[in-house]
Amino acid sequence: MKSALGFLIAARRCEIHGLEQLEVTSELVKGVSELVHMLQRERGTSNIYLASGGKRFAGQRAERVAASLAVESAVREQFSGLDTDSGRMAGGVRLFSRIAHVLHGLDSLPALRERIAANDITSDEAMRCYTELVAGLLAVVFEAADTAANPVISRALVALFNFMQGKELAGQERAVGAAGFAAGRFDAAGQQRLAHLIDAQERCFQIFTEFADATLRTIWRNAQNSEAVAALERMRRIACAASPAAFDGDAGERWYECATARIDVMRQVEDCATNALLHVCETQLTEARADLQDHKRFLDSLSALGGQAAAPVAIFLDKPARSDDVGAAGDNEGLLSAGGLGPHLGRSVLDLMQAQSQRLQTMSDELNTARAALNERKLVERAKGLLMSRLGLNEAEAYKMLQQTAMNQHRRLADVAEATLSLADFLKRG
Repeated sequence: MKSALGFLIAARRCEIHGLEQLEVTSELVKGVSELVHMLQRERGTSNIYLASGGKRFAGQRAERVAASLAVESAVREQFSGLDTDSGRMAGGVRLFSRIAHVLHGLDSLPALRERIAANDITSDEAMRCYTELVAGLLAVVFEAADTAANPVISRALVALFNFMQGKELAGQERAVGAAGFAAGRFDAAGQQRLAHLIDAQERCFQIFTEFADATLRTIWRNAQNSEAVAALERMRRIACAASPAAFDGDAGERWYECATARIDVMRQVEDCATNALLHVCETQLTEARADLQDHKRFLDSLSALGGQAAAPVAIFLDKPARSDDVGAAGDNEGLLSAGGLGPHLGRSVLDLMQAQSQRLQTMSDELNTARAALNERKLVERAKGLLMSRLGLNEAEAYKMLQQTAMNQHRRLADVAEATLSLADFLKRG
């Protein structure tokens, strides 16, 4: 019959198995991060190539496609290496479903690239295709964060996901701004879209700052002081002005260069975040394995004393006797000694159980904090989708309605989103 300590060891083994899964998933997240960056760059050059009728960025586009293909191949290998047969991977249902969607999108890329090369697709259509694929890849990262059972790793994944989402929005801002500057003006819809993208980025980076460690926060803060960020901010003000000034012919290219330089800086921060995630996984695994070995050594010492079976007795009887319990102390002492297990060993097992219980409670509290941020995102996205389908709004308009309501009522955005979802039956369809 297994002792209490035997089950503690089994629990630790389960935790290590979960950490090993998270280590594999985190390696995958790093690969996905690289692929997203490559596709963002390919999307940017393809946009200019199509907007210019194939006269500009042909060579750059070919280079970007080649770089994307190399990284895509590596990510496909990582997908193939996941444990899809045992059915034991935590969160496998949602994660594997997301990956299946991504693979379908990746399989469609060759046809998209052929249409771009032949100028047989508009820049808006091409951008939408790339953006949907990137959204699918980000959803893989989201599921990895949502299913992580270790709070330290979960926080790192939440921070990374929100940073990647903010960087993707920066890429969309680059495309919208380039189109407006190239056209020589921004209409009201373009300005609204730009403002929405800027605001949504700040929301993502705010959550990143909340969950990132001190080192990453410092790196990100220093990155904000670059000349590229300052130059982009100046052009943002011009684009979003009530009466924008006339733009010269090079404004679109200058915007693209500034936005690209800012995104390249973001990529450096993103690299630091993915490396930090892998380091956290390695550290947590090392600590868990060392703790398991300590438990095993202690179990061996109990077995050597022949008192393993008596451990449960010691745990529940090794407690101070009340003054009115006649002979209680003596009886306890006799019971503890009868099995060859002294009070000090019984107390050691109890300490291990109490430490494990406290550690699990702390982990649960920290996980709840990390998952709350993900759950809030789910609520906001669902509420936006509801408003878009029922009221005929676009994404920017739906988000603005939620945000304005939250400001007017002095409530959290997530609370307004939850209230909106509860009124789904009362919202007329557009």
